[in-house]
Amino acid sequence: MPESSGLAWKKEISEVSLPEVYRTIKVPAGASVWRKMIAFMGPGFLVAVGYMDPGNWATDMAGGAKFGYTLLSVILLSNFIAMFLQHLCVKLGIVTGRDLAQACRDHYPKSTVWFLWILCELAIAACDLAEVIGSAIGLQLLFGIPLVWGCIITCADVLTILYLQNKGFRWIEAIVVTLIVTIGCCFVAELYFAKPDMYGVLSGFIPTTDIIKNHEMLYISIGILGATVMPHNLYLHSSIVQTRNFGSGSEDKREAIKYATFDSSFALTAALFINAGILILSAATFHWSGHQNVAEIQDAYRLLSPVLGVSIASTLFAVALLASGQNSTLTGTLAGQIVMEGFLNFRLAPWLRRIITRGLAIIPAIVVIALYGESKATDLLIASQVVLSLQLGFAIWPLMRFTSDRHKMGEFVNSPWVCGVGWLATFGIIILNLKLLFDILM
Repeated sequence: MPESSGLAWKKEISEVSLPEVYRTIKVPAGASVWRKMIAFMGPGFLVAVGYMDPGNWATDMAGGAKFGYTLLSVILLSNFIAMFLQHLCVKLGIVTGRDLAQACRDHYPKSTVWFLWILCELAIAACDLAEVIGSAIGLQLLFGIPLVWGCIITCADVLTILYLQNKGFRWIEAIVVTLIVTIGCCFVAELYFAKPDMYGVLSGFIPTTDIIKNHEMLYISIGILGATVMPHNLYLHSSIVQTRNFGSGSEDKREAIKYATFDSSFALTAALFINAGILILSAATFHWSGHQNVAEIQDAYRLLSPVLGVSIASTLFAVALLASGQNSTLTGTLAGQIVMEGFLNFRLAPWLRRIITRGLAIIPAIVVIALYGESKATDLLIASQVVLSLQLGFAIWPLMRFTSDRHKMGEFVNSPWVCGVGWLATFGIIILNLKLLFDILM
């Protein structure tokens, strides 16, 4: 691959996605089901990280405190949509050997490709904004570091990510899984302390029309949807599933789709537990204790221990938040690299790509905090998730179109029922977003 000396921006001529890790993880032929399952485990957890990032915390905390368990149905529905869409990403990557960004570049005219790339970069910036603020809040709660300085400190993760990339893709997966386990353990303890009403929790998973009728509830619901089904995760998953060195035959691909889908579904089930756990904790602790207006993560931290009567509750909350913010930075970097290489066929040096992405997130965070105070940080988090949701349709549409195209997918083309469910979800998301925009403008 030719490179221009001293230039960070260069033409990427490789035809594979993430060439430095493409097919680097061996899948043992003729091995047992368990060994093959372990070989495919990993990419799903990198995707699941985006479903439990600090943006989820802001929307889930606000929804639980204000509306009790009602929005659990939104989290459940969003998670099912996420599992379905990530399965389609797995199919696209394994069958065609192209990630979603590359498939768009192959199929659409250049003007459309640039438009989709810009939207995706905005989505990554919005996601990175949530990670910056979440990590900064975690540092503030644990160590008393001012929010502005916490945002700046998050730049240090550039070095960590570059180091992990050099060590190998399995290292990145191992760190991600470790941090997810940390978050999960923290919330198991928190829910034990909170002792939620199980009947109320189960009732919350049943949808209600109030979610559509109540503008404020709809706004938070779409924020939850945007925080759960992230557009850049679709590009990410279709690429990193190709890190596994599976065979090229039809049976090999079918087997790879089966194991990779199990990997993502298992990981997203863990994300569902954490997302629901945040909302349940907020509802059980604040909704019925006279703190329905608790929407700030900092306020939740200060109130958790006094309300629950457990001194360690607030500390566990902050540790989980910091782990969540740091975890999400790993996948944001990879997604940024994938969409730039896939859409534009250009490659930016990883260190420069990371610094630019993080700079675009830090600047608005610092400006908002400096002008309006730290109390607006959580509002910014929720707004970033609504921005993500508004862009979701532009990622789902091409995914559905490509996986429903027999010319591209062959025998792996979507069945009629998959097409029906997929297009129903696509139009449902687009219509809800249009309604939200209308409500905001009016």
